[in-house]
Amino acid sequence: MDDEPLSDWAERRDAKIGRLRAVPLVPGEGAKGSHLNPDAPRVIQRWNGYAWEPHGFASNLAAAKRILYPEAMTPPAAVSAPQPLRSGTGKHRKPR
Repeated sequence: MDDEPLSDWAERRDAKIGRLRAVPLVPGEGAKGSHLNPDAPRVIQRWNGYAWEPHGFASNLAAAKRILYPEAMTPPAAVSAPQPLRSGTGKHRKPR
């Protein structure tokens, strides 16, 4: 069995520190899928390297997504219009 060096494992674990997740506050056991109760309030949790700790609160799924994915809220960069085809003699061009 090939064991992974402890330093590689610790590096992978440390890369996840600060990760956020949203957990619905609904009655029942454990976390549920986010799509099941989109209007339910969410608690935002942050991974500290050992356990999930409370970090914030969101009123619904849409508000939680704005907290979790702020880069998705920025408008995309302007894309230039495609250039029209120029005349040419390539194999795919029709002869004139």
